[in-house]
Amino acid sequence: MTERQKDRPWLMRTYAGHSTAEASNELYRRNLAKGQTGLSVAFDLPTQTGYDPDHILARGEVGRVGVPVSHLGDMRRLFQDIPLEQMNTSMTINATAMWLLALYQVAAEEQGADISKLQGTTQNDIVKEYLSRGTHVFPPGPSLRLTTDMIAYTVNNIPKWNPINICSYHLQEAGATPVQEISYAMSTAIAVLDSVRDSGQVPEERFGEVVARISFFVNAGVRFIEEMCKMRAFGRIWDRITHERYGIEDPKQRRFRYGVQVNSLGLTEAQPENNVQRIVLEMLAVTLSKDARARAVQLPAWNEALGLPRPWDQQWSLRIQQVLAHESDLLEYDDIFTGSHVIEAKVDALVAECLAEIERIQEMGGAMAAVESGYLKSRLVASHAERRARIEAGEDKIVGVNCFQQTEPNPLTADLDTAIMTVDGAVEATIVERIARWRAERQESSDRQGEGDPFVFPTVQQALDRLKEAAAGTENLMEATLECARAGVTTGEWASALREVFGEFRAPTGVSSAPVAVAAEPGTPLAEVRAKVTRTAQELGTGRLRLLVGKPGLDGHSNGAEQIAVRARDAGFEVVYQGIRLTPEQIASAALAEDVHCVGLSILSGSHSALVPDVLERLRTAGAGDLPVIVGGIIPNADAEELKAAGVAAVFTPKDFGITEIIGRIVDEIRKANKLSPLISTEVPA
Repeated sequence: MTERQKDRPWLMRTYAGHSTAEASNELYRRNLAKGQTGLSVAFDLPTQTGYDPDHILARGEVGRVGVPVSHLGDMRRLFQDIPLEQMNTSMTINATAMWLLALYQVAAEEQGADISKLQGTTQNDIVKEYLSRGTHVFPPGPSLRLTTDMIAYTVNNIPKWNPINICSYHLQEAGATPVQEISYAMSTAIAVLDSVRDSGQVPEERFGEVVARISFFVNAGVRFIEEMCKMRAFGRIWDRITHERYGIEDPKQRRFRYGVQVNSLGLTEAQPENNVQRIVLEMLAVTLSKDARARAVQLPAWNEALGLPRPWDQQWSLRIQQVLAHESDLLEYDDIFTGSHVIEAKVDALVAECLAEIERIQEMGGAMAAVESGYLKSRLVASHAERRARIEAGEDKIVGVNCFQQTEPNPLTADLDTAIMTVDGAVEATIVERIARWRAERQESSDRQGEGDPFVFPTVQQALDRLKEAAAGTENLMEATLECARAGVTTGEWASALREVFGEFRAPTGVSSAPVAVAAEPGTPLAEVRAKVTRTAQELGTGRLRLLVGKPGLDGHSNGAEQIAVRARDAGFEVVYQGIRLTPEQIASAALAEDVHCVGLSILSGSHSALVPDVLERLRTAGAGDLPVIVGGIIPNADAEELKAAGVAAVFTPKDFGITEIIGRIVDEIRKANKLSPLISTEVPA
């Protein structure tokens, strides 16, 4: 042990939540008992997008990728026997962040907590939802207002809370380069800080308190040196922006504060045991460098490319952090990279490139304008397409995927269907029944809360009317939202009231403006597929083959769908892609209206078993039962076989990384469905 005092470890979290509030509460208490030092709540997609469990779009999604929280009763159960005044809770929630914070505050009040002592984070970054994650609800302007109001409220009432977590994590998942990840996140932060400053809700002399509560949530990929330098560049740019643009003099208030989850995009379905060493290397990128060390870390599990991790898998990831923090000597030293010429040169280059890109975005009118114009989205789609092309060409090597593919049998996945956790399909019906009972039994009279005055404790309708009135004006929306929480309003009711006032928003897809990533040079695989597309269209007597790419349900992870759409376009297809959040009825109707030759469905949330058969049945009912339907996503083997038995022509999972090959398979399925003879490569002109 050196003479220097050992640093405190970072907060150790596990991103968790599933099925019901009760099941998630049990999981949280088990994880805390194992040494986890903070909570990180995963909410299901209906909660994230402002729908109650019985809404048509929620079908198949309830409790799948997180815990459903539909009202105050659910929040009480979620944190039962967990003292919130002593907890540091991160909530991954964006469009409905204000609502979930209100429920959390009221649940804490009911525990007797002093809300000024609450610590934690609401993600609340709506820009990356438009760009990469897809759980946005409202247009950019109203969304920024909700964020602004939350920041002002927490600075004044919950001063230890981080009201926003600028989230570049999903930008990297969507293909962002380090320069794009830093630049887009910083541009978002500028938009948020400008909005809070211009709102006048926080006095100028207290603006440093606002800056001090802005946190970031980043991604760390396997390119170890690049990722570590990225974090050092992040810190330097943040210090410069907060000092020069906002005049913050206190270095502590300018400190770059970030949490991290390491890269889930890089986890592979093929040879998934390799994911363990990937996770370790990615964690080192954000912990080894003391001057740019994460304040909180959560690690994915080795099997997340296969499905939902089990508690044991999450424990394994927690133990990885604990071994590094408590068994190694990492925390005994100052920054071990200070003075490195290699590191300094890389950081300087990143800073210069990022400042130039930030300035370019500011010249467009800032982050919100760059979202609405489609600039940010189209650049991400293009970067992701270039990355996928490098993988397919073997330029970027992925062990077990495009190189070193020979493997011994894996005992961890010998029984693949038990190597992941599955959510009981009966859970959704239970949750739907519960919310009906909540609506029926919530008390609307003055005896509901301590026999209070009904105007102090309003009825549900009074609270919703008050919310809409506030939304139509300019006052801070947090107080009206708290009234809704106390009145027993549901998640769907709160969001629906604001939808009435603010409207909804469909973000640009970025597909039509994305440049060609793979050239169809003579003799290349794409040229061969283009020839197959042309030949098939001629034989069918149509100008071009038409492919509908559909995203049913609430799954907003559109990266895969966008890459299929772009590559199909480059292969000569006419592509119909209307973005995310469609019902099976809308998808089937679009397929018929556009007279497509194939329907491709992309689902990563686990709702495939409910939604895909619905699409198939609607097509059959409409007389289009012969139209081939293909499905892509994180789909367990047993589910894939069931989908094929139900009539799906082909199922693709993350192991099928060759997009050009997938497009070729789509052509084959179109030929088969139309009783055309198979094409072999020698029959296809170069």
